[in-house]
Amino acid sequence: GRRFDAIWFRRTEPLPPRAVLAYRPTSNDWNGTRRVQLMIEHAEQYLDAFAGAGSDWITVHAEAAGHLHRTLARIQEMDIRAGVSLNPATPLALIEPVLPDIDLLLIMTVNPGFGGQQFIRTMLPKIRQARDQIDRLSRPIVLEVDGGVTPANAREIIEAGADVLVAGAAVFGSGDYRTAISALKAFTAQ
Repeated sequence: GRRFDAIWFRRTEPLPPRAVLAYRPTSNDWNGTRRVQLMIEHAEQYLDAFAGAGSDWITVHAEAAGHLHRTLARIQEMDIRAGVSLNPATPLALIEPVLPDIDLLLIMTVNPGFGGQQFIRTMLPKIRQARDQIDRLSRPIVLEVDGGVTPANAREIIEAGADVLVAGAAVFGSGDYRTAISALKAFTAQ
C-alpha cells in the first residue's frame, strides 16, 4: 500500500537562487533536500542558477513552460529531480505526455500568487485522477498538493491520493507554529 510521506511547510515569498545556498536541510525536512518551485514564466532561463545553488528538486509550472518536455529533460540532465505543477483550471491531460518522465506532480489547489486562500474542493477529483494515473505507471512519482491545506482538510486530501501536503498560511498565519504543525500531523496520522 501507499504511504503518506510528508507535510512540507513553506512561505510564499519569492527567493533568489542564493537563498537555496543559505538553506541547510535538517533531518526534519522532506528527505533532507532542497526543493524549489519556480512559479515563474520562462523557468528554463533560471535552471542553471538554481541547480548551481544546490537544488535537489526543481518544479516548473506547466502553464508557464514554453517547451515543457525540454525543460524537464534539462532539469534531469543536471541530476536534479524534475517536477511539474498544474494550476487548478489546468486539466491533467496537459501533462500526460510527460507524466512518465517526471519525479513529482504538484497539484495546486488554490490559484497561485498569494497565501491564505481557501482550498478549492473541486480539486479532490483531480487529485484522485492524478493518483490513478501515477499508480498505473508503476513508477515512483510523488503526488504533492499545495494550497489551502489545513488540519480540517488534510486527511481528505491524503485519502484522495496525496503523498505530500504543502501548508503555508495554516502554519505561518497561525501565530503558534508548533501547535499548527502538531494539528496537521495529528490529522494526517489518523
